[in-house]
Amino acid sequence: MKLATWNVNSLNVRLPHVLDWIAAEKPDALCLQETKQEDSKFPYEALKEAGYNAIHSGQKTYNGVAILSPYAIESPQLGIPGLNDEQKRLIAATINGIRIVCAYIPNGQSLDSDKYQYKLGWLEALTVYLRTELAQHPQLALLGDYNIAPEDRDVHDPAAWVGQVLVSEPEREAFRVLSALGLHDSFRLFEQEEGSFSWWDYRMAGFRRNLGLRIDHILVSDALKQHCQRCWIDKGPRKLERPSDHTPVVLELN
Repeated sequence: MKLATWNVNSLNVRLPHVLDWIAAEKPDALCLQETKQEDSKFPYEALKEAGYNAIHSGQKTYNGVAILSPYAIESPQLGIPGLNDEQKRLIAATINGIRIVCAYIPNGQSLDSDKYQYKLGWLEALTVYLRTELAQHPQLALLGDYNIAPEDRDVHDPAAWVGQVLVSEPEREAFRVLSALGLHDSFRLFEQEEGSFSWWDYRMAGFRRNLGLRIDHILVSDALKQHCQRCWIDKGPRKLERPSDHTPVVLELN
């Protein structure tokens, strides 16, 4: 089974890229973030013609998450239960017996911003939710744009990022707390090239110079860890014309 996550930074702009990618890679579940469109604008028909079912939770201009699969998408959940949040940042469903949770974790803006406190609170709510989900669904994968680079090796220049969001100690601690639930960073289960990133700024020739961060992750439960075969970052879509600033992360399970 092949699972993937991709922040497309506007599905309206990137739909041709997504359709080409699923045709070539044939993921069994693809989680999208930042679709930036309302449910009424979501391209259900185009995806259906490509052989994919989809569920979506979106809003105009910002946020938006979706799960795509050629298989039945069962028991959908929109948003974190009990969290009063108008932002569309989480969607979950069961596909072939695996609970797929697609999350677009807040950016946080800056350490002195209210949005940073919102991010930390959102992560706390996510942890509580996942503790319950794992009890009900031992086979679980949390895919998405975490907006957290877990370690310095996930940052092109750690010194330059000191004091900024995505790398702060409270954010990294929140990532560790998630992992302590019994979740594993599938990318780090395998030997990887130094300087492996999933996001690059559009500015300063960030992609060409590999000035990136690894902030898109697939965490898997204990029950799925033993089935992980390979995890990689597909940089191909980042090379396309008008690309997202993120690129897909892909996990193969046996």
